[in-house]
Amino acid sequence: MRNDYKTAIYNLKTGIPPGNPELIEKISVGIDFITDFWQEQYLEQYVKLGGSKIKFLTGNAGSGKSHFLELFLAGASKNNYKTVSLSAKNVWIHDFKEIYAAVLSEIDILSCLEKCAAKIINELGYGSEEIPEGMPFTDYLSGINQLDPIVKREIRLQLNRMFLQNPLIDNNFAFCCSLLTGGILGHPLLEDHNRELLLMWLAGSREAKLAAVRALGLSPSRITKYNARHMLRSLVEVIKTAGYFGLLIAMDDMEILIQNNGLDEIRYTKMRREDAYESIRELIDEIDTLKNIMFIFSFNRCLIDNDNFGLKSYQALWMRIQNEIEGERFNRFTDMVDMDRLARQEYDEATVMEMSRRIAGVLAGLDGKISPLGEDMARDLIERARYGQISLPRMISLATAGLEVGYD
Repeated sequence: MRNDYKTAIYNLKTGIPPGNPELIEKISVGIDFITDFWQEQYLEQYVKLGGSKIKFLTGNAGSGKSHFLELFLAGASKNNYKTVSLSAKNVWIHDFKEIYAAVLSEIDILSCLEKCAAKIINELGYGSEEIPEGMPFTDYLSGINQLDPIVKREIRLQLNRMFLQNPLIDNNFAFCCSLLTGGILGHPLLEDHNRELLLMWLAGSREAKLAAVRALGLSPSRITKYNARHMLRSLVEVIKTAGYFGLLIAMDDMEILIQNNGLDEIRYTKMRREDAYESIRELIDEIDTLKNIMFIFSFNRCLIDNDNFGLKSYQALWMRIQNEIEGERFNRFTDMVDMDRLARQEYDEATVMEMSRRIAGVLAGLDGKISPLGEDMARDLIERARYGQISLPRMISLATAGLEVGYD
């Protein structure tokens, strides 16, 4: 238990979120002002009914951006959404093909196609739950002497209706999913090496030889940054067909676009950085061509404040995401969410003490002797957060853990 406590203290010092959905819910206070609103307005209504949305999340270090993403994604997953959490530290964002490939890898398309196969089985009047795990549907039918040409024809018709007749799915993408789902069902038969070939093509891998893919009946081209958004739309349609309401994609750590501290290798050159901004600009302009999807891009405040290399340096993008009018009250519909401004509005002394109490409860359960903050300390932290570079949520965590709270 002591090691868990040391890990928790380290996470508090460095601003790393817990990574445990149950723990995140236990210590979350204040941000439900936004998360609950997004859940109700977007996930339960707008996105679920076919809409698409892009949100931007910003704030100083420790403002709770990553914590917010983990909490919101956990809630979306509970509410029947496929969720993907990515970091710009690990995924190249100047090429949308890389984002698409990362999303495809995270959602496990075969698990979605297994759900599609189960739907077809149910449509044919059988119970998918009755078939032993790992057994193809056709083998099951053979075992009960019900596999005949009529059933095989109906399977092909169902696959055609499910994928090839959906106008929102790219034809090659649809044919590929039809073959993979048929392989799960046992008809049409799909050999293992052909299944791997189709999965490689879906992922945009250059190891997938186009001549070999054509031999399976497709007429494919390479997946590139120019058609990756169309492929993502196709992927979302498959996710919906599998029974989910939609797809939620979170991209954290976007400030790496301007990282240049002299110690680490520069990840983004000027050209790549501008390509990344242009890729996001294109996504904004084409968002209405997508359905049942929500993007959240998260980054440190420096990505806005840096006039030379940040978002403001690429006017075509900045003009589309800046907030033209800001009222006195926080606008929960805004596309640019400032976590520090949210904290200034929503965190009073009672909120700070409640957050501290919850954090203290978690740390105390990890073999720590922790006491929550009192009203005077809560008031002091709120005042100090107005002028320091450390955000209020991190200051609360540090102070509760008995760590020194500076101005950074």
